[in-house]
Amino acid sequence: MTAYDRRMVRLMNNPQGRALYATAARRRLAVAVHITLTAAFGALMARLYLAESEQMWAIVVMAVLLLPWMIATGVINAATRGLLELRERALDERQSAERSRVLARAHRVMTLLLVTVAAGLLMAGAAGGDAPRAYVAPVLIAALVPHWLMPLWVGGLMAQDEPADDEGLAVQPG
Repeated sequence: MTAYDRRMVRLMNNPQGRALYATAARRRLAVAVHITLTAAFGALMARLYLAESEQMWAIVVMAVLLLPWMIATGVINAATRGLLELRERALDERQSAERSRVLARAHRVMTLLLVTVAAGLLMAGAAGGDAPRAYVAPVLIAALVPHWLMPLWVGGLMAQDEPADDEGLAVQPG
């Protein structure tokens, strides 16, 4: 492992923020917050693209949303111990297998999402005529973002609780 790999392993295994992702409910909350912030960001970008006038307020709101989005990303990465951020050589066999499971599940979810979006566009085109052409760019961007983030979300949802601390079980001399 390189010095970079060792630093990243230490960073991803830093115990300081464990309270934010210690339970499955907190990890689900972090993923839900991240998805919500991502959707809000995407909606604002689509509004910028489709609006006929300048929407400076949307740019300001996106800038404000960026910090909580980055924090939520960090919480999910820490919850997964950097499963998707660390290089393959920095992972042990169990982590490597878990990464493969996460990526496979994320791929299946993303495939279903893309099929749903394509079907929706086809139905909108059949009903309204020009709808697919007007929304092609925003929909492609909206499809790219979950494709990029789905492994992170799935990894955050699949992360396991920490094993119980063995030190608390040790018999104290009395």
